[in-house]
Amino acid sequence: MKRVTLFGATGSIGQSAIDLIARDQDAYDVVALTGGRNVTQLAHDAKRLGAKLAVTCFDDCFAELKDLLSGTGIEVAAGNEAIADAATRPVDWTLSAIVGAAGLVPGLKALELGNTLALANKESLVTAGPLLMGEAQRYGATILPVDSEHSAVFQALVGEDISAVERVIITASGGAFRDWPMEKLATATLAEASSHPNWDMGQRITIDSASMFNKAMELIETKEFFNVPHQMIEVLVHRESMVHALVGFHDGGLMAHVGPPDMRHAIGYALHWPTRAQLPVERLDLAKIGQLSFEEPDTERYPALELAHQVMEQGGLSGAIFNAAKERALDGFIASEIGFLDMARVVEMTLNKMSSELGVTTGAITLENVLETDRLARIRAGEAIATLG
Repeated sequence: MKRVTLFGATGSIGQSAIDLIARDQDAYDVVALTGGRNVTQLAHDAKRLGAKLAVTCFDDCFAELKDLLSGTGIEVAAGNEAIADAATRPVDWTLSAIVGAAGLVPGLKALELGNTLALANKESLVTAGPLLMGEAQRYGATILPVDSEHSAVFQALVGEDISAVERVIITASGGAFRDWPMEKLATATLAEASSHPNWDMGQRITIDSASMFNKAMELIETKEFFNVPHQMIEVLVHRESMVHALVGFHDGGLMAHVGPPDMRHAIGYALHWPTRAQLPVERLDLAKIGQLSFEEPDTERYPALELAHQVMEQGGLSGAIFNAAKERALDGFIASEIGFLDMARVVEMTLNKMSSELGVTTGAITLENVLETDRLARIRAGEAIATLG
């Protein structure tokens, strides 16, 4: 029986993982589930899966969660420290699906167990890639990618030598505004940005898809996880969201991973790795699909992509700046403090401001430095928002 913990259990990734685990529940011992304010869902899943522990990251939700789980014998806790403590409980497999920089500390704690961390938290690699990969090596732990693009690259590299790779191509749907006239983007509303044409995801990542900030994050993730130069990493807009990534080799060959836009594939691959298991995902009928399309991304429409390459070239703590500014800018858009196009401007202003501050992008990538850089970048991004608002 595989012992598992799910961080971010109430989000879209966590719910997809729970769907898979619930289908074969006798094979899993669920140690802990964590979530946010949706404590009704968290309590429901904790009871359904027989979890030992349920944790909400919000202290003010503790009483409600405790009441919902009263009499079940399931331990209840709240707060970020409790989530970090949950990561220290012995398990064989941990899913890190917390959204945002808050996922970094639990992920690092989970690596100390020396087992498998299934990583869906983009921010961990963006803000502290060398630290995360170094800790995995230190403790003999395995990190498996759960983003569909990085899972696809990982699978395309099975049995291959990374030194034979000359390019890595990750795909993007183009998001909700891929066909909008440029002049209309400035007036895009929150509701319009929160609707994805292909994927069923949470609001924040759906907006990140519309701005292509999610793909910018994935560019940085690719560099950090696979240790390839940023010049080798490309993005193609692929409207059908069926080819998730391609890997090109010295001999001119391309290995592509093709599958339906269903996160249960990438999650299921990581859950059962190194074997493959039957998964309840659609089987593609390529003849019925007929054709797949690819196009170069418009960098004027998606400035986040160029910012990602700037971050990868600068290195150091610039990834932590980029992520914190992006999160604060997204908060600003959701709160109607700034417009849709202003999000990229906030990130660029913050990067430029902090890159000129001595030691910010050249400091050592320690947890303390990453967290302090994150704090400062949110302040600088708030200043940028005030300037633009």
